[in-house]
Amino acid sequence: MFKFVVKGTGFSSVDPKNVEIFEEALFCISESGTIAKVILPEDEEYQSTIQAYSMKNQFQNLKKGQFILPGFIDLHIHAPQWAQAGTALDLPLYEWLNTYTFPLEAKFSDLVFAEQVYSDLVSQLIKNGTTTAMYFATVHRQASRRLAEICSEKGQRGLVGKVVMDDPEQNPEYYRDESPSTALAETELFIQEIIELNKRTPQGVYPVVTPRFIPSCTDASLKGLGALAAKYDIHIQSHCSESDWAHDFVRKRFGKNDAFALDDFGLMTEKSVMAHCGFLSDQDMKLFAETGTAVAHCPISNVYFGNAVTPIAKLLNQYQVEIGLGSDISGGFSPSLFDNIKQAVMSSRMLEDGVDKECCIEKRGVSNSRISLNEAFYLATAGGGQALSLPIGRLAVDYAWDIQIIDSSELPIFSKEEPLMAIFQKLLYLSRPDNIVEVWVQGRKVHDKSMKELEVQM
Repeated sequence: MFKFVVKGTGFSSVDPKNVEIFEEALFCISESGTIAKVILPEDEEYQSTIQAYSMKNQFQNLKKGQFILPGFIDLHIHAPQWAQAGTALDLPLYEWLNTYTFPLEAKFSDLVFAEQVYSDLVSQLIKNGTTTAMYFATVHRQASRRLAEICSEKGQRGLVGKVVMDDPEQNPEYYRDESPSTALAETELFIQEIIELNKRTPQGVYPVVTPRFIPSCTDASLKGLGALAAKYDIHIQSHCSESDWAHDFVRKRFGKNDAFALDDFGLMTEKSVMAHCGFLSDQDMKLFAETGTAVAHCPISNVYFGNAVTPIAKLLNQYQVEIGLGSDISGGFSPSLFDNIKQAVMSSRMLEDGVDKECCIEKRGVSNSRISLNEAFYLATAGGGQALSLPIGRLAVDYAWDIQIIDSSELPIFSKEEPLMAIFQKLLYLSRPDNIVEVWVQGRKVHDKSMKELEVQM
């Protein structure tokens, strides 16, 4: 009836504020890699299920001190920038792009170099518990396709976009699409190639329409990309109101904010994910909610380039906008969403409390801005799944068995009576990649700490 059964204690978001604990539950996994049933210790079939699947050698009993978390969903990664992660964070956004990032991304015309960087990145993300990743690649179609193939081969669920940046006035001659027509033709071919690749990828790999951001694109390419997304009914990703410079650029060009300009080109849809969004107005937030467009919150990156703290609590609670987390490699230095969970909480508290001690306490911060650890966990898991309109990010029936198994033996847990919610908090605040002993995607093991190299069976 089931492919296999796993016994263990897991944590999963019910909603942004509440976490459900599955203590010593049996997770019954279907042949297609989804959770077919969850059996609790008090259920009648609990012991008989353990016995039956133990006899079949299809039963895994987690070791003492091991816990299950849903796999993380990273909504915003610049894959080529992995080669400069942890460096080059000393300049404002516009200067950073032209000084460091565009020269690096231009190198991905070399498929050997692309293979080296992308293969290492996907492996490192899996080791960090990221089971689904949404990637910006580069303008190069072949290298972008190779990134999608690597996701397919290594077992990660990937959403990959060939980047479009065709405006000759805003992009360097050595790194841009030749023309709007070339950009659109290459994008459509890329879409068709990844749709074919997805047919032989059990966990899913998806093409994403990817205008880098409005300052990089002509009106013709933006309009054409909106049409392609509608034609193929696929995801869209870009940046929206990321920084003072980017936000002001769009206002001067169109006389409106990013969100409304993107919407004019058909780029704000239920399958759209917009990164950063630090300068959204209330009208912008309402448009996000009305169109179903999601926000990729990149809290570490925003510290370096965002010029503001994105008001996550307001987006979640007042406008019910769909939100997930993004590492924004390499604007964010860390590939770990554990790090971004922590930073999301810290940044929200800084927004609420304010940072200028010279300002009076009544005006120093923005009230009701803090988010809880539970909410940050939701963003990294269930919120990301909702943003992508995919059944991922929860320990729930009909959701993919995308999980990470965390070993807590090196964490400061000294009492057998320690509440599970306290352990949950320690897992999120203190876990590092070495604590992740296994990672599974769509019912297949893609990382095992005890094995140097794991061959994923397709």
